[in-house]
Amino acid sequence: MDARTETQAKPAHAASLPDDELFLVRAFDAPVALVFRLWEDTAHRARWWGPKGHTCKSLTQDFRVGGAWRACIHSEKTGDSWHGGVFKEIERDKRIVFTFAWDSGPAGLVETVVTVTLAEQHGMTIQTFHQTPFTSVERRDSHVMGWSTLLDREQAYAESQAQGEQP
Repeated sequence: MDARTETQAKPAHAASLPDDELFLVRAFDAPVALVFRLWEDTAHRARWWGPKGHTCKSLTQDFRVGGAWRACIHSEKTGDSWHGGVFKEIERDKRIVFTFAWDSGPAGLVETVVTVTLAEQHGMTIQTFHQTPFTSVERRDSHVMGWSTLLDREQAYAESQAQGEQP
């Protein structure tokens, strides 16, 4: 695993994190303002939104508190997967909180809340990703790979943008 990536369902430094929560951390070689903009700007977010092997076919968002977002990711294996939610909190360059729910899928799916925080540390942007609640440890664990590879894509895209490269 890359030293700049921490992917855990229950990180050691969060011993009190319940089993229905997911916590992921990334360190980006990109400015905080740029990483925030990649969430805020629909065209940017669509470039990296979706786990490995997926493309984002559709993404709309009203990036404001109370604004809705909706996306469709596609893979040859699973076809189209629609999902969306509502932005609950937005603090420029620091914090984004939104709901997340799949349109369809296995029984027992519930709307979750995702909190993304950004902070500058030693010239890097530290992004934390927290999602809760899950109906079971198995449901939580089923999301680890998807979110991890989505965040890998975001990291690669952010760093290419920071270096002025075209994706």
